[in-house]
Amino acid sequence: MPYLLLARHGESEFNAHNLFTGKTDAPLTLKGREQAATMASAIKDLAPSLAYTSALSRAQDTLSIILHENDWLNTPVVSHEALNERDYGVLTGQNKAQLEKQYGTEQFLRWRRGWNEPIPSGETLQTVYRRVMPYFSDQILPNLKRGLNILVVAHGNTLRALIKHLDDLEDAEVEKLEVPLVEIIVYDYEVRIASKQVRKFETKLPFVTVNSTYIKD
Repeated sequence: MPYLLLARHGESEFNAHNLFTGKTDAPLTLKGREQAATMASAIKDLAPSLAYTSALSRAQDTLSIILHENDWLNTPVVSHEALNERDYGVLTGQNKAQLEKQYGTEQFLRWRRGWNEPIPSGETLQTVYRRVMPYFSDQILPNLKRGLNILVVAHGNTLRALIKHLDDLEDAEVEKLEVPLVEIIVYDYEVRIASKQVRKFETKLPFVTVNSTYIKD
């Protein structure tokens, strides 16, 4: 039975300062690299045959650390913009706490978690879903059906979009969905979803900085 592993990148510099990151290519912090090493320990028994990530360095570096920590250096890696984080438009780079104070909690949560709440010059979660799902269906799902273990390292909203599909969530349900750091969601995949688990290890492990070659498709 193949496994689909979903992991969010470690803490980025924008995360550390509580800023909306979106498509900004913010690098991982030291803590973020430690988190990536921690995530690696949670899936040592589930070696991927293929890994997918976004075109942003925080996701790519998280994946690289996971692969290095588990000695999976020969794993083919594909990066694609379809897996990029949501574009937060005019909110990008702004402090979340200040925005919540300025506009109120209700509006802030609609911007941050709403399914189809518009942001000037940005994307809604529905828009993210519409670009992620064709890529999943055309590129990732066929390999799962071939029996390959797949690791996807991406972003909070990218993964929320995927989980909405995989868990068959209603629009209102996905608005309550949070994808925490340092957790890997594991699906046993058989034509349809059979079961799901979440793995989270707290112990910090040594980490290294490595470079990987990414295949552009």
